[in-house]
Amino acid sequence: MSAATGDQPSTSFSTDGSQPCRRFEFTEILSATDNFNESLVVGRGGFGNVYKGEILNGSTLVVAAIKRLDSMSNQGEEEFWAEVEMLSKLRHSHLVSLFGYCNYEAEKILIYEYMPNGTLEDHLHKLGTHLSWLQRLKICIGAARGLDYLHTGTGIETGIIHRDVKTSNILLHESWAAKISDFGLSRIAPTNQQSTYVNTLVKGTFGYFDPNYFATGRLTRKSDVYAFGVVLFEVLCRKRAVDKSIDEEQWGLVSWAQDSIKAGNLKQITDSSIRGEISPKGLKGFVRIAERCLLFNPKQRPTMAEVVVSLDSLLILQQKIDSSLQATGKTVFGRVLDMLPFPSNEESSGRKKPPAWRLGKKGQVHFTDLPGDLKVYLGQLRRFSVHELQVATDEFDSKNILGVDGFRKLYKGRLADDSLVTIKGFIAESRALCFQTELEMTSMVVHRNLLRLIGFCMTPKEIFLVYPYMTNGIVASCLRERRGTQPVLGWPVRKRIALGVAEGLGYLHDHDPKIIHRDVKAANIFLDEDFQAFVGDFGLAKLMDYNDTHVTTAVRGTIGHVAPEYLSTGKTSEKTDVFGYGVMLLELITGQRAFDLARLANDDDVMLFDWVKGLLRDKTLETLVDAYLDGAYVDDEVEQLIQVALLCTQETASKRPKMSEVVKMLEGDGGLSERWEEWQKEELFRQEFNTTHNPSTCSLS
Repeated sequence: MSAATGDQPSTSFSTDGSQPCRRFEFTEILSATDNFNESLVVGRGGFGNVYKGEILNGSTLVVAAIKRLDSMSNQGEEEFWAEVEMLSKLRHSHLVSLFGYCNYEAEKILIYEYMPNGTLEDHLHKLGTHLSWLQRLKICIGAARGLDYLHTGTGIETGIIHRDVKTSNILLHESWAAKISDFGLSRIAPTNQQSTYVNTLVKGTFGYFDPNYFATGRLTRKSDVYAFGVVLFEVLCRKRAVDKSIDEEQWGLVSWAQDSIKAGNLKQITDSSIRGEISPKGLKGFVRIAERCLLFNPKQRPTMAEVVVSLDSLLILQQKIDSSLQATGKTVFGRVLDMLPFPSNEESSGRKKPPAWRLGKKGQVHFTDLPGDLKVYLGQLRRFSVHELQVATDEFDSKNILGVDGFRKLYKGRLADDSLVTIKGFIAESRALCFQTELEMTSMVVHRNLLRLIGFCMTPKEIFLVYPYMTNGIVASCLRERRGTQPVLGWPVRKRIALGVAEGLGYLHDHDPKIIHRDVKAANIFLDEDFQAFVGDFGLAKLMDYNDTHVTTAVRGTIGHVAPEYLSTGKTSEKTDVFGYGVMLLELITGQRAFDLARLANDDDVMLFDWVKGLLRDKTLETLVDAYLDGAYVDDEVEQLIQVALLCTQETASKRPKMSEVVKMLEGDGGLSERWEEWQKEELFRQEFNTTHNPSTCSLS
């Protein structure tokens, strides 16, 4: 028994000059899969199991991939019929072919041509397959050609937007030709629509999301281009789009790769197995293509046709170089990567350049273009010798590593006078801008809740900053690492941390010139022996004049803490710090991470502020507060902090309080109750509006 209701197709779909996509009988599927025998499963995904089986395609018996919708899957009939409708109309050498479908009672099954080499994701991240650089280039070109066909070559005026471009949706033929698959989220823009975008529910996969689409709900072909840029980095770096090995707090491949590029360190992001195969010129060209795909403004991104042309030219270049090297018996040497002159975005966009230095006698470093007041400040600090720091850290022994902060390692050291210090190391040439920023900020601010610099050390290769040792580490570690010797932060301590951080940030925002931290999070809040809170890490901080409403800059920060307007426009203000502070408050209250994919296992929100709002609607306060407090807190005080946190994380920046107002709210003044009532009214209206109008939601796969 089969059903064909609504817009569900019930007959075969014709295709131009090709075998039609037909409806298979369920008995044919059972026969092909040996009654869905587990031994024939060749893949498992969000849709369900994929089985390998032989099936008649016309008069020919062919091997097919048979994808069966799992009744428990978060995908459903809409995606099923979307895939059938899309692939029945499309035929291209770089798109997977759909033989047909089966719609029997509750069963929803898709039958594709079988791809013997599986997915690109499998070979990059699971199987450890050696893919040469030429193979990777050809795979990228094939996938790009498939997307270009979708966007412009289908005969549909505005084309097809795939909406879920990722390595797991790029299949590999036995010849290693790339084929785009999985069209369940694809959309066709109406031919009578004048605008270039489609208003649609925000769907896709974290790590590949176009931030402009995420922020506005406006889907364009350039959203596929953005995701393809992520795929390019994934192919080059052999790291997942969201990868825990990259950075404990951030996990984002794109931001990690962009930071490395700005630092001029292309070797770090290049998969070690192919470093000796890539020509320097080809590597720079490939990286530039990926960077252009990932520009925030969709209009500035290339079309997929332009991407194809650019990648084709790189392939020709690489093949010529390989032929030349083979003729002379040479190989491309990976050492060249260390010396590539690759200008950073800061330099090319007119922003200030890193400080220049020259080597004096005995390898001493002398800065040649630091501002005069900064040179004076350096003169007031203690200048450590490398030997002093080596002795203090037992030759930088790994047992003294406190953590890895971006490109820097933090060490615990004991000086000759027996005082403990924290030592932060920078690679001189690549991280000079962060070093100068940190120097500038710490030289002009003095406050009891801001981390103070003790001294520094400079060598031809490295720069070290020396800070007081924070006995109790960082707030993030106290909340989440739960070491046997690590004390649980009691509720009174958490309240004191909240107030101390607010006062420190308020001081920065009221400073002349105003200072925006740009990376407020629990991992940047340090605790001394008395659990006094100190805001640290000013490497991303920005100065603002009082007349400025924002600074346009490359978006920097940590996922889960970045304010929505900063993510969508690149414009930052003191209200972006307020947003980060609000998320940090929720970290203090819940003990949870600001962004945690593990919450997906329980169908919860990955973003902490969304998770908290969901719990407030449906659960008691007890389910929200950190279980390690074991009930030792005051309900009214927890509610006060939650209210402040949610006011600070409002979507509209102008509605968030200033940090000086937050301080008053925490001290029991500042009109918290009035602002909270206003927030509740707006939130109630938003929920009612959303229920009525079915707004954009985020579906993660």
